[in-house]
Amino acid sequence: MAASAAHAGDGDQQLAARASAGDRHAFARLMERHYDTIHRIAWRWCGNATDADDVAQDVAIKLARTISGWRAEASFTTWLYRIVLNTVRDRQRAFASERRRVEAFAVQAMVEAQGGEGADGDDPAMRLWSAVGSLPERQRDAVMLVHGEGLSHDEAAGVMGVSEGTVSFHIHEAKKKLRVLMKTPEDELS
Repeated sequence: MAASAAHAGDGDQQLAARASAGDRHAFARLMERHYDTIHRIAWRWCGNATDADDVAQDVAIKLARTISGWRAEASFTTWLYRIVLNTVRDRQRAFASERRRVEAFAVQAMVEAQGGEGADGDDPAMRLWSAVGSLPERQRDAVMLVHGEGLSHDEAAGVMGVSEGTVSFHIHEAKKKLRVLMKTPEDELS
């Protein structure tokens, strides 16, 4: 009991290091700490609970298989975001014919996660997240990581595997496209 109590205050980096060395209890603690986050991220990208459940389970399996390769080159959470995002992308590629349905649900999940009220087509937040869902993949990922998940540009860069400047560029380009997409017929009359 003293050994487990001594590790009770371990941070993610320490737990990941121990898990990568084969400590199953450390791996279990990481999963306990992060499963809800994994599921939340998956829900935002997939848009529904069933797909989010599947992605979260796939991520848990991938983590179990790959944790031995973790070398602390990035923070554990950055590495985790990358695995979740890659798992979501793999799933979306596998179900390409369902992609439009998935993105529509992702928009609704984002609105709900941001405290929105649902799928009212006149709701500006719904229109905005719908427009975000129509952006090119890298722009959409950058916007969702920075504005949906609250990551810094630097943290999002780590997740996306690009430079911070590239994230800033994708956000800038997304804002330009969103301005066009968010224009209403009334805007054009004035």
